[in-house]
Amino acid sequence: MSRTAARLAHIPPTVFSEMSALAVRTGALNLGQGFPDVDGPASVIAAAESALESGANQYAPGIGVPALREAIARHQQRHYGLEPDPATEVVVTTGCTEGIAAALLGLVDPGDEVVVLEPYYDSYVAMLEMCGARRRPVQLRAPTFRPDLDELRAAVTDDTKLILLNTPHNPTGTVLTREELQVIADLAIAHDVVVVTDEVYEHLVFDDALSGEGHVPIATLPGMWERTLTLSSVGKSWSFTGWKVGWATGPAPLVQALLAAKQWLTFTSGAPLQPAVAHALDHERDWPGGLARDLQARRDLLCDGLAAAGLAPRVPEGTYFATTDISHLGWADGREFCLALPERAGVVAIPTQGFYDDQEAGRQLVRWAFCKVPDVIRDGVRRLAAADLAR
Repeated sequence: MSRTAARLAHIPPTVFSEMSALAVRTGALNLGQGFPDVDGPASVIAAAESALESGANQYAPGIGVPALREAIARHQQRHYGLEPDPATEVVVTTGCTEGIAAALLGLVDPGDEVVVLEPYYDSYVAMLEMCGARRRPVQLRAPTFRPDLDELRAAVTDDTKLILLNTPHNPTGTVLTREELQVIADLAIAHDVVVVTDEVYEHLVFDDALSGEGHVPIATLPGMWERTLTLSSVGKSWSFTGWKVGWATGPAPLVQALLAAKQWLTFTSGAPLQPAVAHALDHERDWPGGLARDLQARRDLLCDGLAAAGLAPRVPEGTYFATTDISHLGWADGREFCLALPERAGVVAIPTQGFYDDQEAGRQLVRWAFCKVPDVIRDGVRRLAAADLAR
């Protein structure tokens, strides 16, 4: 076994797979993993069908088909005033997960220090281990899940090679404010640090959060475009999680670094899906806004139901997810609670301790998904309210 494989072997299997398998095995409602019950716009599916039938079934260019790169550039300009060159500053990836992998493999050397917000999406840990990076977490602590700015200032030093951000943030639902991002930007500029930012939930921010300002890409702040690689995808905001079509935008040297690694990962993927995603970005512009409004109502339905069941949640500002603390119920940890939940209530959730290096920090936290149809959410919270959830 290689040293890299040995390091990866110490990382437990993804909790998403474990809990989704538990839902299938027990027939429980899956309020854990973040995939929607309903597909995205029919016109986008029709565009994919048309591409299949018209012969777009062979390798696409490694950087992505021109129509999609151009649509991504228009999306960035329309929403954020950024103007990436589609020829050199945009690359299509196999979902944001590959974008993260390729960005880290392309930009991080063994021994480099990477500052990352904790808890973190599980692929971050695996990829940083694969790169041989030294991980320096800055924790978003319950119950507010906001970054401690003094801890950030202490974490980013001249030894820092890269800052890995995720906003809107999975699993907490926190959306970083302009003021918080400005602190990070100031630190990145002062210490000459590259920023990689995972923004897959960029359009799924709720209008009662952050005084209505919504998501702010750090690349839009002064001095940040030239040092920021921004990652996103069609999966969350257009409800096509299974398509695995994502993208990265940023200055040409950073995009080229990502592409140098990507060419040895998937090289290319989803040839007939790429023109369909271009259609989504150009012709289904209003879809994500409508989805966000719908998700806000479903968020409230879930959070109200969790509170009624004695599981008062932290109401998220964005994403698909809400978090509850179960410490008052007497369970040793969230995983023990989640493993017992199908039998107790016929519901599956996700324990969040696996998102932390510091297992104690997340031990009593559980993540719930509200990207399900309202009837499923109602049924789920009804089951929870009727169950004995105490240890």
